[in-house]
Amino acid sequence: MKKNEWKERRGVMYSTDPDFRYETEETPETDTLPKDKQPLRIAVDKRRRAGKTVTLVTGFRGKADDLESLGKMLKAKCGVGGTAKEGEIILQGDCRSQALEILHRDGYVQSRLI
Repeated sequence: MKKNEWKERRGVMYSTDPDFRYETEETPETDTLPKDKQPLRIAVDKRRRAGKTVTLVTGFRGKADDLESLGKMLKAKCGVGGTAKEGEIILQGDCRSQALEILHRDGYVQSRLI
């Protein structure tokens, strides 16, 4: 049982059915596509970031753990900070060409600049 499960059950007060199970709408994580099938797109963004430039790597399809490990590898090899969440990797600064080169060397052959 997850911690703070009661927050997901708001609205259900009481059930007299002894076999009642509260069902949450959790979607199962999809399996991670192989590296050569990942359609990654690399772009630079300044909008809604207080004028700071960031590099966005979007289009990742797979599990959150694999996204985190790819983001960690990109941050380390580019030498920048950033984050990986909600299917995209955000790298601080403009490092498009460097990220593209790193991804191609690592086997992500479908990645491209936007």
